Amino acid sequence: MTSTRPETGFPPDPTIDLQGSPNLIGPRLPIPHLGITPDAKRPAWFIGGVFLAQFGLFVALLGPATVSIALKAQTLASSPAEQAAITALALSPGAIAAVIFNALGGRISDRTTSRFGRRRPWIIGGIVAMSLALLLIATATGPLTMGIGWFLAQACANMAFAAFLASVSDQLPSEQYGKTSGIIGIAQNVGIMVATWLAAFLESNMLLLFMVPAVLGAVLMAVYALMLPEPVLKENRHPFNLRELISTFWTNPIRFPDFGLAWWGRFLIILASYLFVVFRVQYMTDHLGLPTAEATKAVATGVTIYTIVSMFASFFAGWLSDRIGKRKVIVAGAILVFGIGTYMLLHADTVTAFYLCEAVMGLAYGAYVAVDLALVLDVLPDRENAGKDLGVFNMANALPQSLAGGLGGFLLARIGGGTDFTALLVAALVSAVIGAVITMLIRGVK
Repeated sequence: MTSTRPETGFPPDPTIDLQGSPNLIGPRLPIPHLGITPDAKRPAWFIGGVFLAQFGLFVALLGPATVSIALKAQTLASSPAEQAAITALALSPGAIAAVIFNALGGRISDRTTSRFGRRRPWIIGGIVAMSLALLLIATATGPLTMGIGWFLAQACANMAFAAFLASVSDQLPSEQYGKTSGIIGIAQNVGIMVATWLAAFLESNMLLLFMVPAVLGAVLMAVYALMLPEPVLKENRHPFNLRELISTFWTNPIRFPDFGLAWWGRFLIILASYLFVVFRVQYMTDHLGLPTAEATKAVATGVTIYTIVSMFASFFAGWLSDRIGKRKVIVAGAILVFGIGTYMLLHADTVTAFYLCEAVMGLAYGAYVAVDLALVLDVLPDRENAGKDLGVFNMANALPQSLAGGLGGFLLARIGGGTDFTALLVAALVSAVIGAVITMLIRGVK
């Protein structure tokens, strides 16, 4: 890599500013050449910034998705069925935002000509706008306003996340994919844990419940954005017409079958996870019979167990993947074990049994996230437009998070009467089993 000219063997490109946009935090780092996999490792402090950015985003965004919106729904309705319906109504519009703005955010950041780089403006702008949308949810007086706020929050967060994940692809050599993937997975789970504990302590104050995580996320994402040494485009290389706009939301799975299979594997495990996660608080109150205050604290303890186990699993799985040079077997096995963990929840009748299920799911998900991102980076169709392809892949991460609210709400409210979780958790198991089978069909990665 170099900060002043392309690497030896690459002719000068008039569309690229050779000076680039240097990082503003930390020792000066070399700027990667556009579209070329870097050949030098990033230092540990930069990888720490990746951790902080992922942690901050997930504290801010997944707190509402996993706990806060369900708690907000409890302030608007008294019956379990009404609360499930309000949660589903509030979360469902986010699915549309996830589909549109994850891929669109990646494509736009690929082509941004700002003197501050391609990714940095969208990371900072997206996370600040997401915080304002969460403020709208916190002050909402009905499910419609909550739904609008969640749509906007998902739109802005996905713009930021698409640019963030593309920046990871821009900055790292392939030999850092596995370990960094594991670190990102740990940050995700730690973020959910911290968001859950914040919800347990702030559940009586809706404004603080939403805004404390939002401000924390905005600060940490901005810090990472200022750590980026960015290549700068002076002009777009490709026209942005209707055909290009439509292609933003599509990577041909026939032409790139491994990428398509990895997409569906991610979609199905996230769907399996969030079919339970969105209704975790209600599971504790209606399946285990805990009061709301005790339920939120038990959920926080369960998530802590999940996170600690997943951290060890992530470290080990990431190391093992790099050591043996295999990814898909670990990913598929982890998805299958996760599905079994969700099914075990049906037979949990004590808080201790719930904690055991959380440990099994944490073990599986920690191993999964440690290796899956590395697998995806290995099968990217086009490195120069990594933002676009990763944006499409991010749809498999964000879309089921929002769809789970509507699907889970239907299964719980319509089939389970608001209190029977059988249909919900069986659906999660089936989703995970299919995801494991699909992942094993990938051919380009061992």
